[in-house]
Amino acid sequence: MALAYLLGKASGKLLKVNFNIPLILVLSIIPDIDLIFMPSMHRGPTHSIIIATLVFIPFFVLYRQKATPYFAALASHSLIGDFFIGGQLQLLWPLSTQQFGLPFINIYDPINIALEFTLFAIATIIMVKTRDLFRFFRNSKLNLILAIPIFTVLLPTFVSYPLSVPILLVLPHLFYLVLFTISVLIVIFRFF
Repeated sequence: MALAYLLGKASGKLLKVNFNIPLILVLSIIPDIDLIFMPSMHRGPTHSIIIATLVFIPFFVLYRQKATPYFAALASHSLIGDFFIGGQLQLLWPLSTQQFGLPFINIYDPINIALEFTLFAIATIIMVKTRDLFRFFRNSKLNLILAIPIFTVLLPTFVSYPLSVPILLVLPHLFYLVLFTISVLIVIFRFF
């Protein structure tokens, strides 16, 4: 999610486009929806850059450059995150089922842990400095989409045993879990 935020922020600034931060963060984890619906096909069709591009064509037609930060967030999951950590992605599905990526770095590798924690720290600092962090505390119905990562990625991480996240990456997971939960609760309580 940190990488998606940073890419969304950079592309938005470059193109002079505002973007919805919760939507960027949700899009960054969408490829992992296969863990819920097709766990045996993890890193298959939902990680395909071809599918991502096809899905985004209507958005590029309708919104032109405004769609770029969102596409960057979605594509970064496969093209950067999973490609370098764990590999074995079907990036060209349905044209090919060949797997791509660097399989020798896994989630517990010190390189991965250092990269993820560094990206988290940088993204958090930028969120604070640009006041983007405070957008999560506004009463915006769009913040309700943060329930998706709460219940699909973050909360399941802490109820699984053994813990499926390296111990040093628990802090970013807790940070996002608390931030997103507060954001969703603000909308729910103000709705009633």
